[in-house]
Amino acid sequence: MAFKQGFQQADPQILEPIYTVSVLCPDDQTGGIISDLQTRRAIMEGMDTEGHFTKIIAKVPLAEMSDYSSSLRSITQGRAKFRMEFSEYTPVPYEIQRKLIDEYNKMVKEEV
Repeated sequence: MAFKQGFQQADPQILEPIYTVSVLCPDDQTGGIISDLQTRRAIMEGMDTEGHFTKIIAKVPLAEMSDYSSSLRSITQGRAKFRMEFSEYTPVPYEIQRKLIDEYNKMVKEEV
């Protein structure tokens, strides 16, 4: 019980895995892809051109990438590709952490 009390008083933070995502897409599809990434809480790192293609680099939480391949295929009619690579762990935003804690507490109360 002492550990539980001390842990709660320490104001712990939940960490989430962040991946570096590189998307190679036709130039005319760049806006749609950037918009989609921003809805996934992406932080844009940069853009580069390679011929008639644009390479978009962003850091995105893994939790937001579950259906990304389908979404990318839909946005670009299958003309883009992406690559993901683990980058780091970062704290979950406060609002999301609060929601996760509330859901957990609700689940624990239902079990008792």
